[in-house]
Amino acid sequence: MKEIGLGIEVKGLSKSFGNVQALRDVSLTFEANKIYGLLGRNGAGKSTLLNIATNRIFADSGEVLVDGERVFENDRALGKIFMMSENNFYPDSMKARDGIRWAAEFYSGFDMAKAKALSELFGLDTRKKIKDLSTGYKSIFKIVVALSTMAPYLLLDEPVLGLDANHRDLFYKELLISYEEHPRCVVVSTHLIEEVSGLIEEIVIIKEGEILRNESCESLLAGGYTVSGKAEAVERFIAGKHCIGMDSLGGLKSAYILDGAQPQNVPEELEITKLDLQKLFIQLTNA
Repeated sequence: MKEIGLGIEVKGLSKSFGNVQALRDVSLTFEANKIYGLLGRNGAGKSTLLNIATNRIFADSGEVLVDGERVFENDRALGKIFMMSENNFYPDSMKARDGIRWAAEFYSGFDMAKAKALSELFGLDTRKKIKDLSTGYKSIFKIVVALSTMAPYLLLDEPVLGLDANHRDLFYKELLISYEEHPRCVVVSTHLIEEVSGLIEEIVIIKEGEILRNESCESLLAGGYTVSGKAEAVERFIAGKHCIGMDSLGGLKSAYILDGAQPQNVPEELEITKLDLQKLFIQLTNA
């Protein structure tokens, strides 16, 4: 049974930057021991949400609680969260190995053996200054630290920035290994939806500062499918169904349906295929 209060609770969060409303009355919970995908287009509010959750910026209204405690100026609550962001907050002169040691000072459960093993696995030269690392290896350095902290809440904002395909694949494998060895709440904010679709359990889709979807990946995809065929046949079949978008090419049409149930009695001239997460995301977040 899930213990009451466990998780990161976001309550009525709003934030504006000048005339731009970054978040509008956002409420949700990231529960313990689940892997979340936080998905949204550029400027949707993903980073703003994570930065407020870690007290890096402050909300105009609303609050964030970790295990029932407000994070605002609360070192005990904030100590349960590690956030990997695109920004580098380490001193320019600091070497990677010293950055790892520094992180170990702030997180009592830091696994130094894990950090050394991951550094070797990814080919990270820890003798180099962090500022001298390539974009990809700056991300690898932050990945090494993130997966070694053992913090109960791990927030990863664009974690594979600059990584080649091999290193991205290695990261996803190591994240799953880390999760299996040390279950915790992991929130992955990324644009590479297809790559993480097999990794995440829960989906949070944010659009223009508001939560569009918040449910399990399985349940969201279960009610989605694509209908393809001649335009007239497709249009007849989808009448009365929840169509979230369409593509046309000549006399052919594909309609994307999110109806909550798989179709029955499909005409032979039509083709039904599963709706993958990336296509679903694109259709839901199109203007």
